[in-house]
Amino acid sequence: MEIIPALLPHLTGLRLDAVVVRAVGVRINAATQTMRALCGACGTWSTTVHGRYVRRLADVRLGGHEVLVALTVRRFTCANAECGRQTFVEQVPGLTRRHARHTVLAAGDLEAVAVALGGRAGSRLAQRLAVSVSRSTLIRMIRRMPDPPPVTPTVLGVDDFARRRGHRYATVLLDMHTRRPIDVLPDRTADTLAAWLRGHPGVQIICRDRGGSYADGARKGAPDAIQVADRWHLLKNLSDTVEKVIRGHRRCLRTHTDPTPALAAPDEPVSTGLRAANTRQRHAAVHALRAEGLSISATARRLDMNVRTARKYAHAATAEALIGPNASSRPSVLAPFHSYLRQRLSEGVHQTADLHAEIVARGYQGSLRVLRDWLATNRIRPAPATAIRVPSARHITAWIMRPGHKLTDDDRADLVDARRRCPDLDAIADLARGLAALVRHQGTGQNLDAWIARARHAGYPEIRGFAAGLASDRDAVVAGLTQPWSSGPVEGHVNRIKTLKRQMYGRANLDLLRKRVLVNP
Repeated sequence: MEIIPALLPHLTGLRLDAVVVRAVGVRINAATQTMRALCGACGTWSTTVHGRYVRRLADVRLGGHEVLVALTVRRFTCANAECGRQTFVEQVPGLTRRHARHTVLAAGDLEAVAVALGGRAGSRLAQRLAVSVSRSTLIRMIRRMPDPPPVTPTVLGVDDFARRRGHRYATVLLDMHTRRPIDVLPDRTADTLAAWLRGHPGVQIICRDRGGSYADGARKGAPDAIQVADRWHLLKNLSDTVEKVIRGHRRCLRTHTDPTPALAAPDEPVSTGLRAANTRQRHAAVHALRAEGLSISATARRLDMNVRTARKYAHAATAEALIGPNASSRPSVLAPFHSYLRQRLSEGVHQTADLHAEIVARGYQGSLRVLRDWLATNRIRPAPATAIRVPSARHITAWIMRPGHKLTDDDRADLVDARRRCPDLDAIADLARGLAALVRHQGTGQNLDAWIARARHAGYPEIRGFAAGLASDRDAVVAGLTQPWSSGPVEGHVNRIKTLKRQMYGRANLDLLRKRVLVNP
């Protein structure tokens, strides 16, 4: 018995009657020893015992075995005649709680597992480490946990996250000093945010994205607070605007080169038949799905093919590279004449009929079709003029928006060449880099008006519209370029919320998701 208090100190003060070790676990029979108990309803002490019964409490594992505490407790009669509770059961501090089926220690471990992993995954881990428990019990534990005490921060971070992407959204609020979430709102409307701010006066700075609803809500709920537009969102909005402009100016970069000798396309397909047709069809399907952004694994599942096969099709530039001639059990009848035919092709003789007549005179006994198929893949002609590869709008935008020291030599050379060939692109790059420099260097808000004036006189509607948006939200943008605050911590918690949603397979109600966000930040 001396080892029990050392291993299970929360049982100290009880009378331990027996410890029974069974195949399924350990059962500890114990009883309380106090002479009186406190009524939980009115706070009156009572010494009148009404009766006794045994409570069975699941405890933390001991030596890898589940532990069950069979605790004999007493039911007391309340000495206060005016108390609404005539009888009550004594509680052992640190061990029992009213109506609980787990000890306080086991319940604390289960609550930590439930908040970290959710229901199903938490149940699997709890059965291994602590107590066998169902996923529904863990979810009920999360819902019963009290909310953290209300906090009114001086610097508030606001951002939205999707409850169901494209349909329903909610809002997470952050204390920017502690970087801990303090509340989750059921939507992202201005009225909801304004109501929360009115109920929590004292917010001095509000960090937000450039969405109009949060700007209106902050203006209504806390008109004296300073709104700070996030710098990352400024760069993201600028990048999207630049990409839209570049898409309409890529035609300036389409120049042609002089014709150069190259293998001409065959007059007819290299291979014909059902196998070649299927290969071309599957190659086109794989590359179409890859262009939509699907991974190779997802492409293989969509087309019901092996992952290795999908990877082979994805890595092949053309379908013809996958359609090789079938192996033959004997050499081609044209093989003895290959060297002669290549010599005649290099001399400029390309007519199939003439070459056929010449090799027939030299002893060729095969058909004309064999010669025609071989010439289709070996004939050399001047290739038509081809267009220079034009970088995508996304690549050009990335070169413009990225700081110069982070560009590779090839990227820098390609950007210089593109700006040289398209004057509009050169002007767009100067404007974009001018604002990006303001965003990346803190304390440059006083230069924003000059940039807006330049952008409003630019000949690009997209840039003018972006500048008008900055002007309408000028105070928040200037504060974003001046203040040290940003929405980075809020974005980090939004990513964490996405992880919590995936753990619950996206089916958690908002109350459960809110509890997990707030209780274990």
